[in-house]
Amino acid sequence: MQKMRFSISISSEQYQAYYQGAAKFVRVQAEDGRSLKFPAEKLQRFIMHDGINGRFEIVFDDDHKLVSLERI
Repeated sequence: MQKMRFSISISSEQYQAYYQGAAKFVRVQAEDGRSLKFPAEKLQRFIMHDGINGRFEIVFDDDHKLVSLERI
C-alpha cells in the first residue's frame, strides 16, 4: 500500500462543477511533490458550507486503486 498526503482548498462554488459532473477528477500536488489524480466524488463527504479545506491522506493498493481518503 502507498500513502500520500496533500492539502486542498476548494470553495463550495468550485465544488459545484465536480458535483454537477463537469469535472470528474481532482488533481493535487502531494506533499512529496508528486502529482495525484483521483475521483472528485471521493471528496463529497468532506464538503462543508464554505467548501472543502484541509489536509488529507489518501491510501492506494499495489494496483493503484484507492483504498481510503481521510482528513488528517
